[in-house]
Amino acid sequence: MSDLLSSNEITKALSNLSDWHVHDNQIKNEFIFSNFVEALSFIVKIGVLAEKADHHPEIWNVYNRVSITLSTHDAGGITDKDIMLASEITNLI
Repeated sequence: MSDLLSSNEITKALSNLSDWHVHDNQIKNEFIFSNFVEALSFIVKIGVLAEKADHHPEIWNVYNRVSITLSTHDAGGITDKDIMLASEITNLI
């Protein structure tokens, strides 16, 4: 199991990840695409990353918007796993 990050560690990590923010012990971001096909393609790419990392985000999609929420349920909050997957997701753009 991964260790929970402190508030300072989370703030520092998110300073390198634009548009990610903390809400209710989770990190979140919303991505907007020009159409549904681009949004769906992005979701599929996230799925591949998530399987490889064995760490699965909550994903919501409405037309061209994709919202991602990350937390490590076993640890009860935000860990390095969440930061690493957020970084990989951001790099897809």
